[in-house]
This record gives sequence, structure tokens and C-alpha cells, in this order.
Amino acid sequence: MGTAEKPKLYALSTCSHCKSTKKLLSECDVEYDYVEVDDLEGEERKAILADIKELNPRCSFPTIKINDTVIVGYKEKEIKEALGISV
Repeated sequence: MGTAEKPKLYALSTCSHCKSTKKLLSECDVEYDYVEVDDLEGEERKAILADIKELNPRCSFPTIKINDTVIVGYKEKEIKEALGISV
């Protein structure tokens, strides 16, 4: 895997595209940080939503950050390319 930092996946527990993205990362044996935003409350939730809006102003899900690349939605090819995995 060609990433310098651990990818971070921002997701919702009810989002099917989020589940697909999570499954893809697991199938590719990628270690990643996972934040289920709808499970957060109060200040923690506000802080995470502010982080997401910096990456993705529409604040839609899934939002995944891989090094300097931000991918919004389930885009298998783009995710694999950002991870340095051949497609």
C-alpha cells in the first residue's frame, strides 16, 4: 500500500455507500480510521462536521481522505488509485 498516513472514512451508520466503502477498504487490507458521524453527540459531533465541511463543503457521505486526496461517494476506482492499488 502506497499511503503515507492512515486513510480516514467519515460515514453514516444508515448509508449503503458508506458500507460499500468500508467493505472495499477491508477487502483491500487497508488500515483506516473510521468515524460514524451519526453516533457522535455535542461538541465532538460539531468538531467532526467542521472537519468534514473543510474537506467536502456539501458534507455528504461517505467522505474519505487519503493523504491529500478527498473522495466523496463510493468510487471504487478512485479510492484504489488514491491508495496505490492497481485497478
